[in-house]
Amino acid sequence: MKNIFVFSLILSILVSCSIGDDSVNYDLEILPVESVDIPDEFEFGQTYPITVYYYRPTTCHAFRNFYYERDDNVRTVAPITYVDTKNNCSDLTDNLVEATFNFIVTRNGSYIFKFWQGEDSSGEDLFLSIEVPVL
Repeated sequence: MKNIFVFSLILSILVSCSIGDDSVNYDLEILPVESVDIPDEFEFGQTYPITVYYYRPTTCHAFRNFYYERDDNVRTVAPITYVDTKNNCSDLTDNLVEATFNFIVTRNGSYIFKFWQGEDSSGEDLFLSIEVPVL
């Protein structure tokens, strides 16, 4: 009985595999934030849209989601894009795009948002920091 189960498992694994090129056709890339549309203040318990603007560097870049890290009252945010690696891409200039996420206010005090803006010449991360009080 055990041998039949193992044989069936191996057979199903072999049948489910294909010989074609099924490799992943994209990479993920975090892009720097150019600017942000964020409220000047929050009200506890409310939800607010926060819009992030960034430059799309090529026609192969497409928004995926946000890098979002919480550390106490600090939120670090950056857009993550898919980059198609199997197509011919065209460079874009001045292609400012936007992406929005909803932020739910769950604490009093204030929030500090750090929007990643790339790296300096020394490789240090640069951030646009915005403090938003909760009323």
